Amino acid sequence: MSRPTDPSETPKAAARAVAEVLIEHGHETYFAGGCVRDSLLGLEPVDFDIATEAVPERVLELFPTARGVGASFGVMLVPSRGRMLEVATFRSDFAYEDGRRPGRVSFGSAEADAGRRDFTINGIFEHPVTGAVVDFVGGRDDLDQRLLRAIGEPEDRFEEDRLRMLRGIRFAARFDLAIDPATEAAITARADRLAGVSRERVGHELRRMLVDPGRVTAAQLAESTGLDRTILGDSRTGARKFDLLTGLPAKVDWIDALVAWELDRASPTPMVERLSEHLVLSNEERMDVADLLETRRRILEDWSGLAVAGRKRLASSRRFDRSLALVKIERPGLAVEIQDSVEALRKTGLAPTPLLGGDDLIKAGISPGPAFGRVLFSVYDAQLEGRVCTPKEALDLARSALDRDSSDLKAD
Repeated sequence: MSRPTDPSETPKAAARAVAEVLIEHGHETYFAGGCVRDSLLGLEPVDFDIATEAVPERVLELFPTARGVGASFGVMLVPSRGRMLEVATFRSDFAYEDGRRPGRVSFGSAEADAGRRDFTINGIFEHPVTGAVVDFVGGRDDLDQRLLRAIGEPEDRFEEDRLRMLRGIRFAARFDLAIDPATEAAITARADRLAGVSRERVGHELRRMLVDPGRVTAAQLAESTGLDRTILGDSRTGARKFDLLTGLPAKVDWIDALVAWELDRASPTPMVERLSEHLVLSNEERMDVADLLETRRRILEDWSGLAVAGRKRLASSRRFDRSLALVKIERPGLAVEIQDSVEALRKTGLAPTPLLGGDDLIKAGISPGPAFGRVLFSVYDAQLEGRVCTPKEALDLARSALDRDSSDLKAD
């Protein structure tokens, strides 16, 4: 049984402890961004960011164990009750030179700091002690109206950091918000400029988008604004449908959601290579995509023609269950038949420990050779089908197979 959470150990308590020190020393200080948004939406914030008029040098004076992670931008990390809190000085940003970072910043007021943020729902402040909401950008009203709106001129916000276009779609989908028409028009007009953002940042944002239950809405928005072409490296073909993506359970691996979306899109270019390049997939992720696709193909095309051993091998493969989940959406009747077959096969063991291995053959006096692997494969097939049940039977079958192989070679 887990013990009750001590209120003094919560993320909010840790953040409030830091904020109170700043306030006690005369520095205007607020909770900022996502934690305020989530609280107003009735959600439990996980991370708390602190915005203050105290400059980094002053933060370091008050918290000697703090360290700078972006001191030139006014960002410090302050330890509190076993957590690290991000404390950022109110600032105004000047021209963004790389579509991601401002060329320089100027420390200033809370209002100026709110005005440099991305969307109004992320530009709301909350007093850490009184809980009073401080809103310079109309974010609270937009939350009440279920609206996602860029702060100020949308074009300016997206030119400052083009990843904000994709983040906006994720926010709208996650919180079930309509996108303000001017904001959506600015995204659509600049969708191709997302290509200037590092593939790693785009991939990270896409991962967060696809693990969220709002993934279907996010995918629809990505396609309607044209962002999908830059994210995934190609456009869909045929009608705009999201059958596979819609059919997934709420909680699913992001790779499964990615594959489902790609199958819905029916893009004309090879999927694995394209996604690996555009999303900078790790080797494991690349293998995941490739194996999901291949296992799904084998289920759809090969299952009915496989003997018992082949079915057991396929059903015990690493990504079979995840691939079958995709097939269940596409061909539910077939998936049910396969599930019933697998349950029947499971009674005699889908992947039992092999009765015979290469070491066993060597101990029996058989010299290693090119036929070893092929013979062991066929013996294991016999085991899966119940034709051999003991190590001796397996060894006898292996000897017979090797003798036949030797005879065939002599005949040749």
